[in-house]
Amino acid sequence: MGFINCVNVSMVSNLINYPLILVNLKSYSETMGAKAEELAEITQKISSDTGIRIGLAPQFTDIQRLKRFEIPIFSQHIDGIFPGAHTGHILAEAVKSSGSVGTILNHSERRMLLSDIESALKRTKEVDLISVVCVNTTNVGMAVAAFDPDIIAIEPPELIGTGIAVSKAKPEIILESVEAIKRINKNVTVLCGAGITCGEDVFSAIKLGSSGVLVASGIVKASNWKNILQEFADAALKAKKDEGTE
Repeated sequence: MGFINCVNVSMVSNLINYPLILVNLKSYSETMGAKAEELAEITQKISSDTGIRIGLAPQFTDIQRLKRFEIPIFSQHIDGIFPGAHTGHILAEAVKSSGSVGTILNHSERRMLLSDIESALKRTKEVDLISVVCVNTTNVGMAVAAFDPDIIAIEPPELIGTGIAVSKAKPEIILESVEAIKRINKNVTVLCGAGITCGEDVFSAIKLGSSGVLVASGIVKASNWKNILQEFADAALKAKKDEGTE
């Protein structure tokens, strides 16, 4: 029985605890089909063993095959549309019925206008999907916070895929973003991403005030998924213990 089926749908958002590690599988060939299931199985085991919530955002065609795992599955995007004649668009109801508990919006590789973010967020609320909106600056984060998303992920685009962690290269942007976003909307959770490749990056991000990380190639392209996921989860657990929130 999959994560989405374990509880009443309206209660799913209560099960996303923090710190959260959200792994975006993008369109990488390393995590398509059966390979996505292999990663999900490893993720489920490490999440269960450590108590650290680890979610996956697979390609759309793999959402349904991953819903059997006891981990939160996210869509990589939805459009702010309603059921009807919208060829090629991604419908919120479709990803929800496939097994997603949430969706990423406005990733740097799938940018959206602010008006489109707002309409997509309305749809996530209507179908009870957890929203993770990516932003590239503190100012954009503040604007998005006014739309009341569940989560905002701050990701300087120039660091994505570089292996240079935002928590090292631009620690001030995490500190500034958390403070500024919370000032606009205290209910929004803030993650950070871009260049996250090791446990130290995860630990630093959480110590700087984020509630977890959004990561992609740092996990997907690692030579050993079990080892790197364990390293990430251990670092998140250490940061959690240091803050006395366990």
